[in-house]
Amino acid sequence: MEEQLKRILLVEDDPNFGTVLKDYLSMNDYEVTHAKNGMEGFEKFKRGDFDLCILDVMMPYKDGFTLAKEIREKNADIPIVFLTAKAMKEDVLKGYKVGADDYLNKPFDSEVLLMKIKAIMQRKANDTVADSKQFEFKIGGFDLNSKLRFLTYNGGEQVKLSPKENELLRMLALHENDLMPRELALTKIWRDDNYFTSRSMDVYIAKLRKYLKLDPNVEILNIHGEGFRLVVNQDA
Repeated sequence: MEEQLKRILLVEDDPNFGTVLKDYLSMNDYEVTHAKNGMEGFEKFKRGDFDLCILDVMMPYKDGFTLAKEIREKNADIPIVFLTAKAMKEDVLKGYKVGADDYLNKPFDSEVLLMKIKAIMQRKANDTVADSKQFEFKIGGFDLNSKLRFLTYNGGEQVKLSPKENELLRMLALHENDLMPRELALTKIWRDDNYFTSRSMDVYIAKLRKYLKLDPNVEILNIHGEGFRLVVNQDA
């Protein structure tokens, strides 16, 4: 199944710069809607379904700050990146107060904007997964009840997991057959991402591997430098 392109609303009153930026983002696999002022931007936002907004600060009819407030009233969670020609501290603070996720001063390196967009969208996706309310999981021959912290294999004896074992296995199960980023688990479970918490997580991964070895079709892979992957072989 083809992955749907992420949709960006770009509100920029400079027609030349707006066109160039739209074309650049489109070349990097984003679907971009360009509005030329704040009023047009809000109308397009109401009619569309966007994953991220890029707003110029200084625009006629309605500035970027006002537009951001209106967007936030409609959607409190959508990421917003501000573009500004002025590097004034007051403007930056004002931008963050109305809910900016990031800020770029013109002129900027387009690759930097691209990396910021990817980082913001990845963070939002990770938060959505990590905040999932699901607590019952089928992992190969295992059943995990993360509310009661019980792990059961083929209806046999229940193993009571420790709180961190439970949270870590739950997060792996939410990412089944996909990458679970190391920093996501560390910040969500250990509340810190440093050398010592990272080593601690490795110890818990080893404990989970011992539990899961009862099922040869289930394993936790180490993705070097990135995180872990809970692999469940469905075809075996």
